[in-house]
Amino acid sequence: MGQVTMSFEEYQTNLADLPKPEWLSRFETKAEETGYFESLGDNHSAAFFDEGKTLLVSFENIDTVLSRPDARPMAFHLIADHGWSALSILSDGDSWFRSPRIYAYFDRLVDDGFFEDFDNVVFYGEGACGYAAAAYSVAAPGSKVVALRPQATLDPRIANWDTRYRKQRRLNFTDRYGYAPDMIDAADTAYIFFDPEIAEDAMHAALFTKPNVTKLRMRHLGYQMERHLTQMKILPEMIFEAGEGILDEDVFYRAYRIRRRYLPYLRGLLKHLEAGGRDGLTALYCRSVVRRTNRPMFRKKLDELLTTGIRLPEPLPIPAE
Repeated sequence: MGQVTMSFEEYQTNLADLPKPEWLSRFETKAEETGYFESLGDNHSAAFFDEGKTLLVSFENIDTVLSRPDARPMAFHLIADHGWSALSILSDGDSWFRSPRIYAYFDRLVDDGFFEDFDNVVFYGEGACGYAAAAYSVAAPGSKVVALRPQATLDPRIANWDTRYRKQRRLNFTDRYGYAPDMIDAADTAYIFFDPEIAEDAMHAALFTKPNVTKLRMRHLGYQMERHLTQMKILPEMIFEAGEGILDEDVFYRAYRIRRRYLPYLRGLLKHLEAGGRDGLTALYCRSVVRRTNRPMFRKKLDELLTTGIRLPEPLPIPAE
């Protein structure tokens, strides 16, 4: 009797709360149903899911994936919703994907003409994974890159101002697939998302200044950009739009208006205004939030500010979302 396979929808319901070894075992089994799974050393692996003519190459940390409520890689959203193929490169630890085994693996994909089998290719990642998405995109000229707060390099001769990752600064960022801003030269478009309030992330983003780069500033989302965009339910669709060639600043910022009702963003902006000691502006902001969402914490803050004698102008009509 043949092995019964599960759809991606059925498979995904069985991922949450699994121990890491069992999660990896099921992930490997699922990959081998339609593609393959390959170990790339002790801390890295590659899983290919052959489903469609658009390919998502995603770089992800296993612990980050397991911390999500559904414990599923980002690629599975695009497979289930749009029938994309996916190549998931997984890291067990913070390696920045700096490994000769990974270099050799992408070299082999290029030699085999792997990327030429797809109509569109999108590279995706956040942070260290965003660095990798940009760095390895050189393997597929004409691809799109979606990188959330990527580092350009951790080479201290270039980024000595970024002291957040002291241990990883010992990694080699000068050999193959090394300096990410140079590796995106062959990409069709690279979308670099960053929070300009984080000085180091803004400085890395500046190093990605290229004619084919679109920079998208996302104030007050901080270090958990992927989590916030996922909770706002706009990240998978944004990656899809990049693959379809329709993502630009106007398209993104229209979708990003949903932040006006997203509590973590609203709290972050309130904290920023309070830190600046701008009580009048804070009161105006709280009134705007109360009129749109009626959040109790903003109502309370507004009442506190009004008791100090602050007078607000008549409110304007609330614009359509």
